[in-house]
Amino acid sequence: MSDLLRLGLNDLHEELGGKMVPFAGYSMPVQYPMGVLKEHLHTRAAAGLFDVSHMGQVILRPKGSYEATALDFERLMPVDVAGLAEGRQRYGLFTNDAGGILDDLMFANRGDHLFVVVNAACKAADIAHMQAHLSATTEVLPVTDRALLALQGPAAEAALARLVPQVAAMRFMDVAQVPTVFGELWISRSGYTGEDGYEISVPDGGAEGLARALLAMAEVAPIGLGARDSLRLEAGLCLYGHDIDETTSPVEAGLTWAIQKARRTGGAREGGFPGAARILRELAEGPARRRVGLRPEGRAPMREGVELYAGETAVGRITSGGFGPSVEAPIAMGYVTADHAATGTALAGELRGKRQPVTVADMPFQPTTYKR
Repeated sequence: MSDLLRLGLNDLHEELGGKMVPFAGYSMPVQYPMGVLKEHLHTRAAAGLFDVSHMGQVILRPKGSYEATALDFERLMPVDVAGLAEGRQRYGLFTNDAGGILDDLMFANRGDHLFVVVNAACKAADIAHMQAHLSATTEVLPVTDRALLALQGPAAEAALARLVPQVAAMRFMDVAQVPTVFGELWISRSGYTGEDGYEISVPDGGAEGLARALLAMAEVAPIGLGARDSLRLEAGLCLYGHDIDETTSPVEAGLTWAIQKARRTGGAREGGFPGAARILRELAEGPARRRVGLRPEGRAPMREGVELYAGETAVGRITSGGFGPSVEAPIAMGYVTADHAATGTALAGELRGKRQPVTVADMPFQPTTYKR
């Protein structure tokens, strides 16, 4: 663990009894004494606090007009950046020339600049990618002096509003910059659990104070990576490097909701992004394979790497799987050929040399509770 990067709140995690493990180059808490199952259920019932400071925070500051930066940024992904209203956030995908996904990310229109959050494992590559393609119009400025916390669950609004009353009025994917005793907080009403909640960028000097103030509330418990994974799996959300990567297209991955009309065939700014030929073709004709939800029979989870069969024919593979504490059953997602992707399709997963029944299922497995 000696060559791993330490979170700014590392000492707090250890004080709270966090079990630290390597993740994306960082030493991260995988669970606390409450344990993964109870942490998961606590987040669904009340509020969970996650330290996601390993993720990359980046400001895109225009050298000239905001519009020029937005259009430049838009050329890197099949997403409508120019049409995003001020004070709003959107999900994005960097694509490559083959139509695969380099990373998924969040970006926000903050009036005179964009604020971007990228995945930890892709942080260096994403920053280099943006610097290589945006430098004519934009300063790409990594933010290195702030932590990132996520407060998730039905009690998240009440808890955060005690400290920052303005957050109660925010809607899903709204963003705000709010001066507080912890420094200026950059808040979005969003998350990675399927629950209502917030993601909060806080100056390093105020991070521990904010975390302790939230954790002092009866509703709020610290939550580790283990429950973060089971929560996002129940919500049907992709994990980069597992469910999406440089070989999966956004259409195969079921992320077509993230490709707005303006960037599609016939749209105002059709195409013009890496991999457009494949992505627009798959939108029109359908992909050869699709990401689907899967429900294994019985109690044994089917995890990443399990091969899927229709009769004797291999038709796909599981990319994420485990036990869903809220649905009280094993759940998974993966890719299958398009003709085996219909909900209710009966397949088999090869588990320890034996074929076990698994059924294609709708996602999310657990209904989402975003405040729209």
